[in-house]
Amino acid sequence: MSAARAAENPGGIPGYGDTDSERWVQEPRKSTYRSDFERDRARVLHSSALRRLGAKTQVVAPDTDDFVRTRLTHSLEVAQVGRELGRVLGCDPDVVDTACLSHDLGHPPFGHNGESALNEVAHAIGGFEGNAQTLRLLTRLEPKVLTADGHPAGLNLTRASLDAASKYPWSAVDAPVIHGHRSSKFGAYEDDLPVFAWLRDGAPGNRSCIEAQVMDLADDISYSVHDVEDAIVAGHFQLKWLDNPDHRARVVGYTKQWYLPHNDPAEIDAALARLEATKVWVREADGSRKSMAALKDMTSQLIGRFCQSALETTRARFGPDRLTRYGAELMVPDETVTEIAAMKGLATTFVISTEHRQPVYERQREVLHALVSVLNASGDRHLEPMFAADWRDANDDGARLRVVIDQVASLTDASALAMYERLVGSLPSLW
Repeated sequence: MSAARAAENPGGIPGYGDTDSERWVQEPRKSTYRSDFERDRARVLHSSALRRLGAKTQVVAPDTDDFVRTRLTHSLEVAQVGRELGRVLGCDPDVVDTACLSHDLGHPPFGHNGESALNEVAHAIGGFEGNAQTLRLLTRLEPKVLTADGHPAGLNLTRASLDAASKYPWSAVDAPVIHGHRSSKFGAYEDDLPVFAWLRDGAPGNRSCIEAQVMDLADDISYSVHDVEDAIVAGHFQLKWLDNPDHRARVVGYTKQWYLPHNDPAEIDAALARLEATKVWVREADGSRKSMAALKDMTSQLIGRFCQSALETTRARFGPDRLTRYGAELMVPDETVTEIAAMKGLATTFVISTEHRQPVYERQREVLHALVSVLNASGDRHLEPMFAADWRDANDDGARLRVVIDQVASLTDASALAMYERLVGSLPSLW
């Protein structure tokens, strides 16, 4: 922590200044035993948006079996990984925890497939992006704090926590160009730019703070490892299938196509080989308690492997001091990035991209398209009271469409299907 930063926050949270703990709407301090960042974490933990994640798809629909992870359990696991990694680096653990718990709040029903569907219907108003929707929830939609003139301010988190939750800290028009293509990911819609500019005050360009980088890595690590565990337990594949050249080629191909388009396939194959060479690699799990224990140990050891690699590399670059905000960057070796991507490629190959899933994805998109169409044509009649009020306050058709999309995005998988049946009719085939 620099001398200037220490003087800015005497006796405060180590590594953070007064500007980091500011809120968009000023509030009187209500607690003497909790820090501002602990209050942030509590607000997210008690939010309705977090509870709804329990009924939203992570990879497999939450009603398919009792073991599969939901968006909620995934978020809790990300928070556990991120909190510990951040703490060791010197980040405030509650800032990282808040960011990790928040990172998927904006995701709609049906996982990334639902996100794609809503992006299609929102094309004329700037699209739909789960991370931008997360910011909208935290700063506007989730009921907690109002401004002096009665406008919603969401959970009114501190600047440091909101910045840590910003995985893509730019608007759509300011998205960076990577390998000749402008990124389709962004963190703020046009009408949320005022609060976005406030939370990014003092940030160097499009750079993420280190707390956001820890959250992002914890997310990647968690779903790369846990999605494989879920898929194995659900009977979709066994790791010994990589012995089959055709299966292995498909995994390498999907990993390159989805996650590492600019990597040599040989690098991906080498990453798989390194993982296979670890002592914890479970080639086959038969459902016995012994094999399930081995599988759980594999997930734990791989999480440790990836975290330790980032920790050691970051410390080698920035030394032993407390690392917070923009004082450092998280350094992840290329080999570790490739290993994490290869794990993602396994789930993509044997779960997400299988042919029998494609008709289900089409029906899911059909449901969301129909809901937006019906709600947009019926005014505020079928909107929940909070969204109905937003619709009446909207200034034009584009703003009203955004409210409709806010409503649909807030639904769980089950409530989206129930609303479809109520407003449209019988569900499409496959349900």
